[in-house]
Formats: sequence, C-alpha cells, structure tokens
Amino acid sequence: MASMSPPIHDLRQHDETATHFYLDVRCLICRFLGFIFGTETFGNHQQQQFPRKPENMERQSSFSRDLGHAAAETYLITRLTFTLLRYLGVGYRWYTRLVALACYALLLMPGFLQVAYCYFFSSQVRRSIVYGDQPRNRLDLYLPTNTDGPKPVVVFVTGGAWIIGYKAWGSLLGLQLAERDIIVACVDYRNFPQGTISDMVKDVSQGVSFVCNLIDRFGGDPNRIYLMGQSAGAHISACVLLEQAIKESRGESTTWSVSQIKAYFGLSGGYNLFNLVDHFHNRGLYRSIFLSIMEGEGSFEQFSPEVRIKDPRNREAASLLPPIKLFHGTSDYSIPSDASINLVESLKGVGAEAEVILYEGKSHTDLFLQDPLRGGKDDLFDHVVSVIHAGNEEALAKDASAPPRKRLVPEILLRLARHISPF
Repeated sequence: MASMSPPIHDLRQHDETATHFYLDVRCLICRFLGFIFGTETFGNHQQQQFPRKPENMERQSSFSRDLGHAAAETYLITRLTFTLLRYLGVGYRWYTRLVALACYALLLMPGFLQVAYCYFFSSQVRRSIVYGDQPRNRLDLYLPTNTDGPKPVVVFVTGGAWIIGYKAWGSLLGLQLAERDIIVACVDYRNFPQGTISDMVKDVSQGVSFVCNLIDRFGGDPNRIYLMGQSAGAHISACVLLEQAIKESRGESTTWSVSQIKAYFGLSGGYNLFNLVDHFHNRGLYRSIFLSIMEGEGSFEQFSPEVRIKDPRNREAASLLPPIKLFHGTSDYSIPSDASINLVESLKGVGAEAEVILYEGKSHTDLFLQDPLRGGKDDLFDHVVSVIHAGNEEALAKDASAPPRKRLVPEILLRLARHISPF
C-alpha cells in the first residue's frame, strides 16, 4: 500500500520545491479569481449603486461575459485540482471519485440546465453582489415577484467539501423559496487552497453582516432573517453563528447581531472535526488535505461547534442562540447522521433550543438535490417554509394551496445518479 502523503504545512517547512509549488498554485488562483471577481467593494457596507434594468442587448452581453468567465474559471480550477492531486500523491481512488462525480452531474444535467437558464435570465435573480474586499466576497439574491411588504430572508451557505463550494449551487433552493415569497441570499466564500477554514468563517460572517444591514434595500425584513447551510456550508455557518454569539456574550463590537437570526437550519452537516477527520480518512480521503483546510489539529476545537458549545466559558453564548433545526438522512455516508444528533444533544445540554429531524434512507445529496429535482411534495422544503411563515396565516394559506413543484429530471436518471453518486 502506498504511504500517505505528509501534511501540506509540513512539506512547506521542509521542502523548498514544495514551498514554491504551493505558493505558485495559491497565487495563480488568487490572481485569476481576483481578475474575475475583483470589483469595487462596499467597504463598511456602503450602498452599492445599481444601474437601471439593462436592455436585451446588455443582458445578452452580460450573459456571454458571465459564461466566458465561468468556462475559464472551470478550466483553470480543474487543471489546478489535478496538479494539486498529483502533488499530494493522490492515486486511483481519488480519480475514480472524480469520474463518478462527472457521471453523476451528467445524469442530472437536464435539471441543471433548466435551473441554469433561470439563474442567468430570470429577472428575480441579482447575481454577484459584492459584500467584501476578497475575490470570492459575492452573493446572489433571489427575489419574489410579489413586492408587497418586507419579506423574510434566508441566508444560505452552500456545501462543497470546503473545496468546490460556489454560490450558484444554491440556485435551485433560491428559486423555489422565492416562489413562496421568501428572499434568499446565497453567499459565496473562499475555498481551499484559496483560503482555509478561518477565511471561510470570516467571509460568511461578513456576508451575513451585509444581509443584516442592507437587505431592507432589496425588500427584505432585517428582523426576519434565517441562516441555513448544507454539508460543509452547514459546518461553516454553524461556526459563524456560535462565534458571533460568543463575541456578543463577551461584549465585543460586532456588525450584526445573533438576535436578528430567527432560526438556524443545518442540512447534512458535520460539527465535530475530531470525528470528521477519522471518518474521512476511513473512507479513503487523505488526512493531510483535511488538516490543511482546518489549519491543523490545534484548530479543531475552535471550529467544532459540538465541542465548543460545551465549554463552560461559552454558557452565556448558548443562551443567545436562536432555535436550531438540523436535518439529516440516515443513509448519509459522507457525513453520518450522528453528527447532527450529537450536536443537538450538546446544545440541549447547555439549555439551547435544538431539534434534529432524520429522513429514513436518504443520502447526503437526496435532501438537497435529488428530491428537489424530483418535484412534487418535499417534506424538508415544506418544513423549512412552515417555520419561516409561522404566525403568518395568509402566507401559510398560500403555501397550502401552492401547486406541486415541477419535476426537472426523469426518475430513471435520478435513480442512476443515486447509484453512482460519490457522496
């Protein structure tokens, strides 16, 4: 059996060649993404000046430019990914996973294309609003067609194994929630190797701050904001929420308040890095990569909400947390459902309001991807909407009479995708 590659941070200390490689890859990514995304920032949440609604020719030009940027970014990141994998000594198992991922995406392509069309052409979508000064500090807004009165807001943080997360991954959820008169802000953030976990938490917190302070300009209600994350995004957003509560409990200056978050929804997330590193390694994923993303084992406690909430020093912070609802499939082998069960037990142990809802036989991607693409009734979606609209009889009545959601992918393709899914 081939020996495991040592952690990236050790190689940088002892191997000059590895150091130059790491810096070249990191700089190339940062320079490229800075070229794509580097635009005027808000600074301290200054107001962004939006141009008038573009004409057809301008929309076509914008679409062509976005498509060209997306294609160039995909090519560069793919090439760098394979270079990084070769450098780390990654072999057959990783490449087979990449092939499985490509086949999985191909089977679901009929749905992806329909969602992509709406993402680029729908007047309800405001793409790439800048919220900070880093290359990936952008968010997408999904706005309801109904503009009578302030709307509740969901801040959504996408997953992607801390490596391939992107704000557009939340477009299906954003479009569907917008149909129920809910504004959705999908926050982008730096991924590894462009950033590590502390950068990701910082970016998402800044994105939440932007929404809390400026969402009223887009028709949102700053007092009805809900935070939601999926997979790695659930982990990052949970870290953001707990870190904010700890800062407030210590009297530190902040740009947004936990009290503005009415509930937290965590979907298929992992909240204890000590458990995740062993689980990923047992599944054939290289420990060195995970350690590099999470800044070494010394940072595990800081970025493990399940562990951090038990610290007696954070007892007051626990009392500031909003209601927390976690959703998990019992057949999730990427992040076992025990991750959500254990976090809820830890939260309840310190007096926080928390609940876990398990979905029998559901995998890591069923709840977020296959089920929404299947259309029809979706228990998780209905549960989230009912929480957001609780107390609003008119909205609940509209939800009850809403037509079934459209099927986007044939059932046979969904079944095949689930069979070959690498997740």
